[in-house]
Amino acid sequence: MASRQTRQMHLNVFLMGAGHHEAAWRLPGSRPLEVTRASYYLELLRTAERGKLDSLFLADSYALPPTIQYKVLQSLEPFTLLSALAMGTSRIGLIGTASTTYSHPYHVARQFASLDHISEGRAAWNIVTSTNDATGYNFTGERLPEHGERYRRAEEFVEVVRRLWDSWEDEAVLADRERGIYADPARIHPIHHRGESFAVRGPLNLPRPPQGQPVRVQAGASEAGKAFAARLAEVVFTAQSSLADAQAFYTDVKSRLAQAGRTQDELKILPGFCPIIGDTEAEAKEREQELHRHIQLDYGVQRLSNLFQADMSVYPLDEPVPVDWLAERAEVNGHRGRYALYVDLARRERLTMRELILRTASSRGHFAMAGTPAQIADEMERWWRQGGADGFNVMPPYLPDGLSDFVDKVVPELQSRGLFRSDYTGTTLREHYGLARPLAGRAGASGVEGRGVAGAAGDAGVADDAQGAAVTVRSIGRGEGEPAR
Repeated sequence: MASRQTRQMHLNVFLMGAGHHEAAWRLPGSRPLEVTRASYYLELLRTAERGKLDSLFLADSYALPPTIQYKVLQSLEPFTLLSALAMGTSRIGLIGTASTTYSHPYHVARQFASLDHISEGRAAWNIVTSTNDATGYNFTGERLPEHGERYRRAEEFVEVVRRLWDSWEDEAVLADRERGIYADPARIHPIHHRGESFAVRGPLNLPRPPQGQPVRVQAGASEAGKAFAARLAEVVFTAQSSLADAQAFYTDVKSRLAQAGRTQDELKILPGFCPIIGDTEAEAKEREQELHRHIQLDYGVQRLSNLFQADMSVYPLDEPVPVDWLAERAEVNGHRGRYALYVDLARRERLTMRELILRTASSRGHFAMAGTPAQIADEMERWWRQGGADGFNVMPPYLPDGLSDFVDKVVPELQSRGLFRSDYTGTTLREHYGLARPLAGRAGASGVEGRGVAGAAGDAGVADDAQGAAVTVRSIGRGEGEPAR
């Protein structure tokens, strides 16, 4: 692991609508009618890039939330938006979300490879398995598949995507004008994958991405999610409500890396952090209270009902959360990590329904605090130094001012302590995060320093000689609508 002298924080900004606090859109200065405009996000992203942040993250959903009566909708399709944002920025990374449950590997591989080319090496994939039945009804007319089944499909999905990204060798494009040769077919390889969920011949129909492979991001906190992260993720976003919880999660996930044949530096863990910033502590507390005064309690009850998959309106607001009953139902087929976080928080602090709504209104269970820039930086440094984080998934509670305050007041505090970069030293997202560029293995078998994604699984049937590969590529071109010449 990097030394304390050279190790620095990583900072991602998680943008959501008018801000992460559920009442942010009701405050003066918020711009809820602009959340479907690319110009709004470009303004925010340029602020983040001015602060030298590593990356931007956009969550995504494939269903209309049942809380739409109270919640600002922010579901612009991420690839369209991120492509637009790439053209207005030059350094900050761009993390988009795509589901392994309701997408196809070839489509996702092509989307992220395209974004990586468009952004010149700044793309990352937030890998999700989807967590609510509404999405299932929109795609298949049926409920969400079982939790374990979703993760089995996800592992195979990621393997196929990585091999498709590697189906072109780095040297495949020759662009030899004199000889009239654009690409070397011997360096473009079908993957011939046939597995439990997918059969994909390949190769991808565009060159290898500038980063080799876009960065892989994941946020699962269940046992299956943590095992998946240790094997396949490079950045993990996690929701932890205390330093002790963050330390336990950090130690757990990092301890699994060796068994997966990976080093500690190959995975960065970034807990969510929602800072409410004031020039004085009193000012910060007043801003927090102003946000809380605008909370719609009916929305809070709906939010808890959606997470717990039960009608929580039958429980009085000022009586304790029924934690024992909820704990017995903890194996719900949804967002298991967040479910457990809420139950543990309510049990530990003996919260009523009203108190749980207020405690999670800012950040949905992520750590939140109100304080001065120095106090915010103190807490971030404490988590970072004491084994709870490699950096933070910064969640501005209100926009645009919450992000501007962080960039203009907290970032300089971190820089003055030597904890965060004063300028970008690389151009790609992998460089920002200190992640190696993966080497392309033989015939599309993904690898870093020659290691496979899942050993040699899935490599059988790949054309192993250059002549065979070349013939296959030419025949694919003729079969996919390209005219005979």
